[in-house]
Amino acid sequence: MGSGESTGFEPATGDGPPLAGSAEARAASVRTAFEGLLQIRRLTGGGRAGPAPWELHRPVRAVALALESSGAAPSAVDASGRRVSAGYRVRAGEAARSVRVDWAGPPGSGAAHHEEEALAECAEVLRGLGWTVLLYRGPRRRRYLEVEPPAGVPGVR
Repeated sequence: MGSGESTGFEPATGDGPPLAGSAEARAASVRTAFEGLLQIRRLTGGGRAGPAPWELHRPVRAVALALESSGAAPSAVDASGRRVSAGYRVRAGEAARSVRVDWAGPPGSGAAHHEEEALAECAEVLRGLGWTVLLYRGPRRRRYLEVEPPAGVPGVR
């Protein structure tokens, strides 16, 4: 799909606006989308063991869906791009098919103090779904996760 086309439900990546609407409706949408992802895995023979081809072509979306379905809170930004809540942030990684997950928040939110525990929980969720997850330290000693498909997945080195 082109970048301007809507695909319906979009999982929270942490770079969008605060989630709108009722929490119950959002939770139902997330649950339905995640169950769909697990069904795709079953139909392609992977079960929960590892990412399906659909996920490999949309890794940011797949990782964001996995995190949101686990109950992890996404970060959010306002209309000016200023971060307004603390939580996970998912974006494309440096390598093909890799995803970077960090714990972001507005100044004074304490996000940096919570990132170790929060990222450990994110890593546990993603490893449970078959992703390879590595923890790194970046600028200003902030931690982040690099998430990749496991070795041996077709098209992955």
